[in-house]
Amino acid sequence: MARKTAPEPRRRTVLLRTLVALAVCAAAAGGLVAYRSAADASEERPVTVDEASRLALSRLNLFQASPVTVTLAAAEGGGVDVRVEGVVDYRTRRGVGRYRVTGASGPLDHGLVVWDAGGLGLAPEPPGVDGPAWQQAEHVPRQGWSPRTYTADPLDAGLQLLVELGADRPDNPLLLAQSGARWLGRERLDGRDHDRFAGPRAQGAPADGVRSPLTYWVDTDGTLRRVTMRMPGLGTPATLELTGHAATATLPEAPWLTS
Repeated sequence: MARKTAPEPRRRTVLLRTLVALAVCAAAAGGLVAYRSAADASEERPVTVDEASRLALSRLNLFQASPVTVTLAAAEGGGVDVRVEGVVDYRTRRGVGRYRVTGASGPLDHGLVVWDAGGLGLAPEPPGVDGPAWQQAEHVPRQGWSPRTYTADPLDAGLQLLVELGADRPDNPLLLAQSGARWLGRERLDGRDHDRFAGPRAQGAPADGVRSPLTYWVDTDGTLRRVTMRMPGLGTPATLELTGHAATATLPEAPWLTS
């Protein structure tokens, strides 16, 4: 997990920032790559007023459900996959979890990860301490964390997106509809029906033929259950699962990169 190589090219960093900007429904920078197939085009349509309203409400609902249990699965290329299981508190924009890195030959690395809007920190799991990641993190001293700012890696993009998804107010449904949010289909998750939506387009993108690389699964109550994010050069999108209120979780103070 330690990043000792040279920084990723500037193009990928710009794309990372664009993806995160789309997630918060703000005007994103240019350079976005569109993803669309003939099969998708035959099924999708613009969102209705009700659908735009539920999509707009989903970020507030996530904020109010904090802290939320989350899972991130991302492919880093070259057969390397990363999985993070933890919790995010959208009131403080902080997350803590346990990561696992696997390759074609098996496990490569594991440990604890903490992250916020500014970056992340990694630490080994403390020996002899059981329980969820947030409890283990309480036993890691501040100097035990290896902090860094975000890079353009899929893991970093997923963590940054995760912490930005919740908001203390709903989005503007009219703006969402006008910015190209689209209904893609319906899927049943955890025994509930969820509508699948493409997010708004990047600013300046053509009105036809362009779809956001972000896809949202939202139920009839406006609860956000899943988000996927496609990145150029990777066939498997990062998948973010949001599985409900973590009633007993408390996030530690010490490890955070920013106050």
